[in-house]
Amino acid sequence: MKAIAVLPGKPNSVHLREIPAPKLLDQPQPHVCKIPEGRAVLVKTLQIGVDATDREINEALYGNAPPGGEHLVIGHESFGQVLEVGNKVTELKPGDYVSCTVRRPGGSLFDTIGRNDITSEEVYYERGINLCHGYMTESFVDDAEYMVKVPVNLKHLGVLSEPASVCAKAIDQAYLAQQRLQVWNPKRAFVLGAGQIGLLATMMLKLRGMEVYTLATRPGPHRKQEIAEAYGATYVSTKQTSMHELAKKVGKPDLIFEATGNAEVCFRAMEVLAHNGALVWTSITGGKHDVTVDGAKINLEWVLGNKLLVSSVNGNRRHFELGIGALALGELTYPGVTERILTNPVAGLDNYKEMMRLLVEEKEAIKVFVNVA
Repeated sequence: MKAIAVLPGKPNSVHLREIPAPKLLDQPQPHVCKIPEGRAVLVKTLQIGVDATDREINEALYGNAPPGGEHLVIGHESFGQVLEVGNKVTELKPGDYVSCTVRRPGGSLFDTIGRNDITSEEVYYERGINLCHGYMTESFVDDAEYMVKVPVNLKHLGVLSEPASVCAKAIDQAYLAQQRLQVWNPKRAFVLGAGQIGLLATMMLKLRGMEVYTLATRPGPHRKQEIAEAYGATYVSTKQTSMHELAKKVGKPDLIFEATGNAEVCFRAMEVLAHNGALVWTSITGGKHDVTVDGAKINLEWVLGNKLLVSSVNGNRRHFELGIGALALGELTYPGVTERILTNPVAGLDNYKEMMRLLVEEKEAIKVFVNVA
């Protein structure tokens, strides 16, 4: 069957290749974890989302092939339909729609309690990213433990399950950490970035009843502004109003959700956070970028202001369920809005070059995804 893969460490090596079609009794990732007897699930791939992670893996910035191999099948944002289940699988049946978690457990204490998303091991296994083949194939087998059901009425948004889990986890982690204050009821949020993560975070924070400002570089009108405003947020172009100017105008935010991929924005956000506020970093800023900040001033204001910095990456099963729940509530509250994030479909695995071109060149793209079947 067809799969899209890269040769880790070799820039621009993305290619189409033939790999064996999986069977229910296969052990697809034996170097990571053995699927318990009767718990395997065979899935037909319907759609795979791609993002900056896939682009950066193709640029050889990170990523490794599974042990003993030279290629890595990419694709970590899965959506598919169950074809066959093992005889000990009771929570799924053929015909169900599913998405899959990304990180697989290692040997740390966190892994043993199901928190492989926060493993303390230096080496970790992520499908389609590091040491594990991904989902950009015509079908795949995995343990039912790592599959999350997507309601049939939400199948048009199923490919957003993984990015939604990232947003849901980041927001949940901020609220959990802020239990240190005993009472925390944030009213105002700045979302930095209006890509898929920024827009999904905008929606989730609006669902919590917050006053949300979504900041991005480009002035409107354009689709990102329209989506943010359809969620009830205020879109702000930082070319017209800086983050600092906005804070002076509307007040400092209680929560800042950063999703820009820009190191300077990450640190500048520290300068505008309100007392008792939480700043959440979700983007990964690769490469080298020196940022000059007034460290003494930030130290003073953060210590005296009881401010919090939380970083968040990856999600476990619970976060996928939270994300899918938020997608469902968002669809009820803002009908048809979230689907507008799905801007650039690619027809089939054969068109992998167009997929990569969109990721690299199409600045207007919010979400690129491949219609596999």
